[in-house]
Amino acid sequence: MLRLLCHAFAGSVLCGLLALTGGLPQGAQAQEVMLADGMADLRFTLRGQEIVIARNQDPDAMLTGDFARVSRACPPFCIQPMTPVPGVATVGELDLFAFLRDKASAGTGVLLDARLPEWFAKGSIPGAVNVPFATLDPANPYRNDILEALGGKPVAGSPGAFDFSEAPDLMLFCNGAWSDQAIRALQALRDAGYPAEKLSYYRGG
Repeated sequence: MLRLLCHAFAGSVLCGLLALTGGLPQGAQAQEVMLADGMADLRFTLRGQEIVIARNQDPDAMLTGDFARVSRACPPFCIQPMTPVPGVATVGELDLFAFLRDKASAGTGVLLDARLPEWFAKGSIPGAVNVPFATLDPANPYRNDILEALGGKPVAGSPGAFDFSEAPDLMLFCNGAWSDQAIRALQALRDAGYPAEKLSYYRGG
């Protein structure tokens, strides 16, 4: 069984979560620390793998390491607006859970971690795909390939234009409210024509 410790959910109330793949340990059904009232854990299957997200049951658990650092110099680590990209919904933890359960697991949505690969390697939200914000910059010669991988279809006769009408819903996140990486990725997607109603921003990180 693989475990992703709570510090992978930096800067949000998700701190303290323990993500498990392959099911919960025997006896873990009687949880006292639940995700929400009436919701002990979240279980879904994504790309053939069962994922379970549950709170750490140790009431004295604390964060350590880089993910606990919240006092960084601004700029560049400045508090971001609640709604940084016009038309893109900002969501919370329960919305994230519903997205994973109802859309990501059904193949109609993709959770994108917009952080750099080295941060993704340290830990991420279960089910997330790493698409670093810089790869969506128009200056990236492979950007169009990424947009196609995200479901965009090139518009014939219009170089650089894409049709995203059949593309999946995307939810993006980065390192939390003091990071702008997801915001930069969202803005790049909007500039490329991705519909705002297909995008959402998990600000918690």
